[in-house]
Amino acid sequence: MKFPKVHSLREIANLLDCEFIGDQDFPVLGMNEIHVVEPGDIVFVDHPKYYDKALQSAATIVLINKKVDCPEGKALLISDDPFRDFNTLTKHFRPFQATTVSIALSANIGEGTVIQPNCFVGNNVTIGKNCIIHPNVTIYDHTVIGDNVIIHAGTILGADAFYYKKRPDGFDQLISGGRVVIENNVGIGALCTIDKGVTGDTTIGEGTMLDNQVHVGHDTVIGKKCLIASQTGIAGCVVIEDEVTIWGQVGTTSGITIGAKAVIMGQTGVTKSVEGGKSYFGTPIEESREKLKQLANIKKIPEILSKLK
Repeated sequence: MKFPKVHSLREIANLLDCEFIGDQDFPVLGMNEIHVVEPGDIVFVDHPKYYDKALQSAATIVLINKKVDCPEGKALLISDDPFRDFNTLTKHFRPFQATTVSIALSANIGEGTVIQPNCFVGNNVTIGKNCIIHPNVTIYDHTVIGDNVIIHAGTILGADAFYYKKRPDGFDQLISGGRVVIENNVGIGALCTIDKGVTGDTTIGEGTMLDNQVHVGHDTVIGKKCLIASQTGIAGCVVIEDEVTIWGQVGTTSGITIGAKAVIMGQTGVTKSVEGGKSYFGTPIEESREKLKQLANIKKIPEILSKLK
């Protein structure tokens, strides 16, 4: 997430009421999670296990809970609770905006687009040309939808990321300030849920088709011309490359990549990254031919045991 204007390190430190290490005029352009950071971004880290990863990332400002050596060309914000202060920044730069109308006045809706009754279109939403938004669709703030998109009844675009920190008295949510981006010629079935990014974008690529009851987690990027069947659950921060086919009731873990033109057969648990151009099945996931051979051999076990008697 980029800020509306460039801020200085001192301005951000004053906002958080924290110490800083580095030039007080060091430029701060935005904030992001570690997998999408760029120079000028703030990234937060609150566990020693991940200090090096954050300090060596592309981010040039690190919000951290310990004074450490500052890498050359970077700056530090020293906080007793980086998780809390990252939320403070999100609430400051992308605050929740209530609306009292079904289609926000700041929404931009393209020529030829039809929005059926009982839909909600939030603040700063952009919808392209010749789209059809069927009844009871909810489109949260800042969502971007391209041209020729069809969204069926009951779908929700832009709910919060499922991202929590355990505290002694319960769970704190990492507030989502990102977006959902739907590219041109996408079809989304009924009762789908696509969560917005924490600070970046959850993206559905051009020409991709989602069946009914598909869930897409925060910051996931789905490529072009993919087919995803009903009751599939895709976790956060997943990359699905172009022309992937995912059949029904598939579930994935977070942070993995599914290679281009892979086929994931129904009820598979995608527990790791997989290469493109192959077919996969089972939990844990394996190439489908190998998995089916294993299942065939299992059926032979009673026959083998009978011969040993």
